[in-house]
Amino acid sequence: MLSEPVLSEPSPGERLAAALRRSPIHVDPSIASALPGAERRRLIAKFEKAPAPIYVVLVPLVTGGVWTDADQLATVVHDRLGRDGIFITLREDSQDLTAREWGGDHQARDAAWAVSLDRAMDDTPLAARLSRVADLIISGTGKQEYDRVSAEIDRRSKARREANRVGEHRSVEADGDDGGLALPLGAGAAGLAVVGVGGFLLWPRRRMASVRREGSGLLMPRMVFATARRANEDQLREQASHEVIAFGELLDETAVPTTDERARALMTGALDAYQAAGKTLDAARGVPDLAGVLVLLDQGRDAFASAQAVANGDPEIPPVPLCFFNPLHGDAAAKIIWRPVGSRKSLRVRSCRPCARAVRGKETPDVLMDRRDGRDVPYYEADPADSVWAETGYGQLRDDLVHRVLRGDAAPR
Repeated sequence: MLSEPVLSEPSPGERLAAALRRSPIHVDPSIASALPGAERRRLIAKFEKAPAPIYVVLVPLVTGGVWTDADQLATVVHDRLGRDGIFITLREDSQDLTAREWGGDHQARDAAWAVSLDRAMDDTPLAARLSRVADLIISGTGKQEYDRVSAEIDRRSKARREANRVGEHRSVEADGDDGGLALPLGAGAAGLAVVGVGGFLLWPRRRMASVRREGSGLLMPRMVFATARRANEDQLREQASHEVIAFGELLDETAVPTTDERARALMTGALDAYQAAGKTLDAARGVPDLAGVLVLLDQGRDAFASAQAVANGDPEIPPVPLCFFNPLHGDAAAKIIWRPVGSRKSLRVRSCRPCARAVRGKETPDVLMDRRDGRDVPYYEADPADSVWAETGYGQLRDDLVHRVLRGDAAPR
């Protein structure tokens, strides 16, 4: 008698693909109540009018879970399903929608962005937001709507900047009377540097949810770097934009008393770093510049967290730099002595543990490359006169990175 063959368990991606073969909408049981059955049927009927197949995969995206980011989820499910189309998912740690498309360009990503940014869609049910995304895809007006929402955000941002200038003037006058107030955040701190991507302004009204680093929820979420390492340039640009937005909203919504001189200095440093990050993103030409945006945000958040700690009577939070060889690796947990090839001078730098192991084993670490004169070179081998990142080692070789960026050293030459 022959025994039954032992079949391996299907992977999570295969299970989701199987579910999509039965229905173009899959909702994880843990969030099933967010999209009732009747709403799903109405959406499926609408999807039939779309110029390309639409698949909706709503599963939790959390650190330590099966799925950690939207692009990973969409890519795996598309691969396992073996069908092209538009894949709509949730963003990481939020209820905002995002979309990826294979086999055409029906402005699906723009449509999802437009709905996420539109204040008119605030607090609307998930079904209504999905329906709106589908409408924009069907009508082919996703980019047009995204442009409209962006222009509206631009107008609000200009009003913020004007309010900030007025607020700063009034704060200086008040400060002369009582010796120290909270820095003028509130209505306009985030307006210091409104970030443009591709010529369009992005300013979501929801705070970007993020994973907290141990010690303070104000510090840069470390999940950012796990995602950044896998991103291509366009994805990294989008992620950098999200993080600038998140920090700007955090500054807007968090009051830090600065009667203490040290707290005031730290808050000034945080605001300067935020402004430098926005300036760098606006002019970013490639991955090295986008990595610089994350470095500046990391420095700004460190300063912000320390300002709050000092204002609360606690010690400052020691800043942790990012890996010298490639800031996208995340925290520089190891201190090493390293000598660049062709140099007699050794440098004391901090790096991630894998890069430190490579250096100690006399191997080449995984270095961030920069495109110079038609060839890829380690970023630190670029001409310091033409690269603020090479000149400062992303802030490890000099402590004036923010100042140099603000005065224009990172601008294209």
